[in-house]
Amino acid sequence: MTRLLIVGPPGAGKGTQSARLTEAYRIPAIATGDIFRANIKNQTDLGKQVKAIIDAGDFVPDSLTNDLVASRLQEPDAREGFLLDGYPRTLDQLHFLDAILAADGAALDAVIQLVVDVDEVVSRLLKRAHQEGRSDDTEETIRHRQSLYQRETAPLIAVYGERGLVIEIDALGQVDDVSSRIAEALAARGIALPDTAAR
Repeated sequence: MTRLLIVGPPGAGKGTQSARLTEAYRIPAIATGDIFRANIKNQTDLGKQVKAIIDAGDFVPDSLTNDLVASRLQEPDAREGFLLDGYPRTLDQLHFLDAILAADGAALDAVIQLVVDVDEVVSRLLKRAHQEGRSDDTEETIRHRQSLYQRETAPLIAVYGERGLVIEIDALGQVDDVSSRIAEALAARGIALPDTAAR
């Protein structure tokens, strides 16, 4: 069983590394955005509530996000492990996650923190914005998103850091190199790839 959380600022390559981790460790990626979309598409009761809130231009409250994540973690494919992305975002969500995992006698195994140099990421994202013709991605907006991320995740990283769960990964460089750093850091924690793990 491998229960992971991945965090990283916009432009750190979190999406790419998440996809590689889920494939390598054979666990589903659980991202709140995907859960919202799936519930809206399937018109579940929770999905209808989320749609009404989003259509009104409001943020989905913690209580509803928590219910959706709890429901997703009960699905068969998540019983053997998962990779959380975008959740928890607040300390209330973190404590809720602790409680639902503890109810199953479980806990997170590691928190992968992708670390990047802000200036490097800003230039990377500005280049991408230019290539893709995204005129709204100015240096100011990109820097604002970076500081918002730092402010939002700092309290969570502090809690997980105290528990000794945080693995800092240098996210700059080639995609393969970053993937290798993650795999090595996880292996050092005794979290091996399924192929090499003792069955």
